[in-house]
Amino acid sequence: MREIIRTNAAPAPVGPYNQAIAASGKFIFVAGQIPLDPETGAIVGEGDVAAQTEQALKNLKAILTVGGASLGDVVKTTVFLKNMNDFAIMNGVYAQYFAEETAPARAAVEVARLPKDVLVEIECIAVIDS
Repeated sequence: MREIIRTNAAPAPVGPYNQAIAASGKFIFVAGQIPLDPETGAIVGEGDVAAQTEQALKNLKAILTVGGASLGDVVKTTVFLKNMNDFAIMNGVYAQYFAEETAPARAAVEVARLPKDVLVEIECIAVIDS
């Protein structure tokens, strides 16, 4: 079973992908979120990795909510950074959204380029009750 999850509370996809997919009624796979304001479509925090991380996490949270999940249901995240030197700043913001004791597994990688030349993109997988 596969259910597409969409919300206007997060940016619309800018390519051939969905904001999230719930699979078998137990998992929700959220596409990578960049720091776009869902109302204006503008990049938030131009040049500011803290502001961009915060917006990307807000977008993830909005999508999870529509899918019947929360950040507390997230079991895995992947953080894509334009510059690994921004890791500590990103991590400080990330820690405000995920408590250390219950934080999901995570990978963080530096990439050559991200959509719209943003500084950070974050995707996640959550487990939801069926």
